[in-house]
Amino acid sequence: MSDFVMLAHGSGGTLGHELVQRVFLSHFDDPALGALEDATGLDLGDRRGPVVFTTDSYVVQPLFFPGGNIGKLAICGTVNDLSARGARPLYLSVGFILEEGLPLEELEQVVGAMAETARRAGVRIVTGDTKVVERGSADKLFINTAGIGVVRSGVSISARNARPGDAVLINGAVGDHGLAIMTQREGLRFQSPLQSDCAPLNGLVAKLLDDGIQVHVLRDPTRGGLATTLNELAESSCVSIEIDETAVPVHEAVRAASELLGLDPLYVANEGKMIVIVPGEAADAALQSLRAHAEGAEAAIIGRVGDGPAGRVTLRTVLGTHRLLDMLAGEQLPRIC
Repeated sequence: MSDFVMLAHGSGGTLGHELVQRVFLSHFDDPALGALEDATGLDLGDRRGPVVFTTDSYVVQPLFFPGGNIGKLAICGTVNDLSARGARPLYLSVGFILEEGLPLEELEQVVGAMAETARRAGVRIVTGDTKVVERGSADKLFINTAGIGVVRSGVSISARNARPGDAVLINGAVGDHGLAIMTQREGLRFQSPLQSDCAPLNGLVAKLLDDGIQVHVLRDPTRGGLATTLNELAESSCVSIEIDETAVPVHEAVRAASELLGLDPLYVANEGKMIVIVPGEAADAALQSLRAHAEGAEAAIIGRVGDGPAGRVTLRTVLGTHRLLDMLAGEQLPRIC
């Protein structure tokens, strides 16, 4: 590992994990943090159920992109991290770092998008902070959010809960967000415009639970994409995972842009997708539940959990062969969230 921070340390891949282990976990010695979940369970004696807490920071470039902006992204990301623990998101904090010279019109657009997305998700923004730095000290606008949610009684969802025989599902096509950001930066145009999939998924998760689906694992595949996130889950649960390339939904515009840019959509970030792992016998019911929700219309069963070597993820290709899907090793798309 390098002795200096590199862009690749923010990729969510191998170097990012090494940074967390070497620097943060070696000093912040707490079992709750060491579990490396999207959100951490807290025992506050709340009669409504276990409380979960999460925080995240957003540095996306450009601030505005097809399908959203940094403000919408910040609310969706925090809501989805809470939802990945099966929680009902309740309260958010927002912190702004503003660069001198940022047009107030742009700031108002971002804040307006945050307010609208919070209303859509049914969460309240209840506290915040603002700092302004000198021109050149930041890239216009950075946002930090934190969120608190409550898990309903009887629900236990964790990255450590996948079991051999479980089915792996996803609620829609992968790669839209990262490719929308990249093509916007490069000024590329396609016949079918690329749009970020940025969306709050708490309603989707609530529907799964309301329908009585026994959910073992939820995780939103953001930085590092589907492949890296599946590696994280396989490692956390000490299982193997195999997915079918032909079953993973990918929009044609994303496929075309990926080929043009030399990218693999399985490693491209998403902001409106959720990996869902359920017992094998519940796969069809889970698929039906997902497809009945607006954010799950393109849901698919994409693979299975096995009892092979712990942490191994393999892809069954369109040719019927198998290849390993490793964790992202470098920085494929910087500044995408």
